Amino acid sequence: MFVPDHFKLGGVAEQHALMRAYPFAALITTSDAGYEVTHLPTVLKSEGELGLIECHVSRANPHWRTIAAGARALLIYTGPQAYITPAWYPSKAAHGKVVPTWNYAVVHAHGVAEIVDDREWLVRHVGELTDQQEAGTPAPWATSDAPGNFIEVLARGIVGMRFAIDRLEGKSKMSQNRELPDRDGVVAGLHARGTDDDAKVADLVAIEAERAKKG
Repeated sequence: MFVPDHFKLGGVAEQHALMRAYPFAALITTSDAGYEVTHLPTVLKSEGELGLIECHVSRANPHWRTIAAGARALLIYTGPQAYITPAWYPSKAAHGKVVPTWNYAVVHAHGVAEIVDDREWLVRHVGELTDQQEAGTPAPWATSDAPGNFIEVLARGIVGMRFAIDRLEGKSKMSQNRELPDRDGVVAGLHARGTDDDAKVADLVAIEAERAKKG
């Protein structure tokens, strides 16, 4: 991934924060047959220098067999994103030398995944993933709410993966290449539009602008 220095997303802590806030990732591997891609929820654990990702796929999904063969893999985590119109830039009125762009934040996690086909591990993983996603809901659902051995039976239909991260790349393009008045215009414009991730992107643009002001 091309990451100019001014768009680099902090260190491991900031990259992990995005991965935890947006845990639904795209798992990509390559083989003689070409690219294979699976979209899946993940659990990030603070193990090792760069972290450890746990996830699972359907046993019917042939993708896990590629991973079982020892293929390198890439997990892409996509954070907030928003279209930026040049109409929000004061510089448009000053000289007109502006173009549209897109603000976004993303993390790429590289490594080699290990297949886990252990029933006890899978049941624990599904419980942890459920607890992660149910946290903060009015009445959190837990796997223990399911009847009898229902979860254990369903676990037969999935295959787990442990993904030891050996390289992390983080990018946060939040108008850092614009003058401060244009950044202020982006923040105001995003709040006024108020769709999708606009408020989240506006906050991130404002944070980067404050960092720039403090030098």
